[in-house]
Amino acid sequence: QVQLVESGGGLVQPGGSLRLACVASESSLDLWTIGWFRQAPRKEREGLSCISGVDGSTNYLDSVKGRFTITRDDAKNTAYLQMNSLQPEDTAVYYCAAELLTRCDSSPPRDSEFDYWGQGTQVTVSS
Repeated sequence: QVQLVESGGGLVQPGGSLRLACVASESSLDLWTIGWFRQAPRKEREGLSCISGVDGSTNYLDSVKGRFTITRDDAKNTAYLQMNSLQPEDTAVYYCAAELLTRCDSSPPRDSEFDYWGQGTQVTVSS
């Protein structure tokens, strides 16, 4: 079982950037597929991006393509979500999730494909 802890959220002005981090309790993230999700108030959780632990492939929700970038540093047990050009509609609690030995089969990722979740980090985009 892996435990995940997100960090890097906060308050940012429209047009600003944040980098979220997802640190795993495993000795290495190698072979773990990581997904990033968000949930805004009164909305369902939506998948944003996935990076496969099997082949390194990535995918993105259309509305974040070109603005968000998912990366991973397996040696540091950490996955990242770089978020640029943030807008008020990006305000949400952001979650990372992990699953072992899978590919990013759904684009964007579906929460049903992941068994392990972090507690979330709040991102607020406001002037």
